[in-house]
Amino acid sequence: MAVNFKILTSFVKAVQLESLSGAAQALQIAQPAISQHIRLLEEHFKQQILLRTNIGVKPTSAGKELYRHALSLLDQLKIAEQDVVRAARQPKGNVNLGLATFCSTSALAIPLLLRVRAAYPDIHLFLDDSFGLVLSEMVMAGRMDLAVIYGDVPMPGITLSPLITEELVVIGPPDQLPGVAYGGTVPLSALENVPLLLPGEQHFLRGLIEAAFSKAGIRPCVSAEIESADTLRSAINAGMGCTILPMAFTKTFNTAFTPSIYHIAEPAISVSVSLCTPKDAPMSDAALVVASLLKTLAAEAVF
Repeated sequence: MAVNFKILTSFVKAVQLESLSGAAQALQIAQPAISQHIRLLEEHFKQQILLRTNIGVKPTSAGKELYRHALSLLDQLKIAEQDVVRAARQPKGNVNLGLATFCSTSALAIPLLLRVRAAYPDIHLFLDDSFGLVLSEMVMAGRMDLAVIYGDVPMPGITLSPLITEELVVIGPPDQLPGVAYGGTVPLSALENVPLLLPGEQHFLRGLIEAAFSKAGIRPCVSAEIESADTLRSAINAGMGCTILPMAFTKTFNTAFTPSIYHIAEPAISVSVSLCTPKDAPMSDAALVVASLLKTLAAEAVF
């Protein structure tokens, strides 16, 4: 006879209620079935496990030991049942996530991939980086599940959840601004004649930079428009000029080249970064999981 969980349940209930009839009533089975289960256990272990009395039953020393193990086994069965159900309900499917170019949250891509792989192996995450405006339109059109974009101004058809606020800094070749210490602060007016390598006019950051220069009463000296992060790094490395981007971009240079970094004042330039999700269309369980993980990572990160 193989000891099974049903038989162990009958034994545990009889010990707890100190009654075979009570156990039968609690388990909604006939009392002879309870008695048969106890007899099968005693035959299997070759030990008496219950003492029958006029007022009920009591476990013997062997019964007490079996009761202790049975509780543990039944607890493990309950946990296993819950885990199996949870696994069957685990989110699965494809999730398309857009990431704004040059954004600090791009540093969260690998941690996000690792967490998704570890906790939700049936979620397949696709990452894409592009311009913020295009990403928001793709989310509105249902062509992308969610995106990290620049800005926090409400737009129809999407919901924006703030993640971080980024400071834009001047990043350039060493000694690009003579007389200004590395990591020092410069007024925006000091950049009037500095060759700048900026994103194209359709990029959200370009509009932000142009607005700041206009507020300072000057025009930026744009020597080239570059969208590719690799090309931009190479151009700075070649001494072609400076850029104005989030501090996170400085961390993407290789160790053989350390760019100069200058903070901007009068006025300073900062940008909000938000998680963009569809406003009216329901999100899949998998997309909701990715959104939650991304918010958690952004809250934990130090940029």
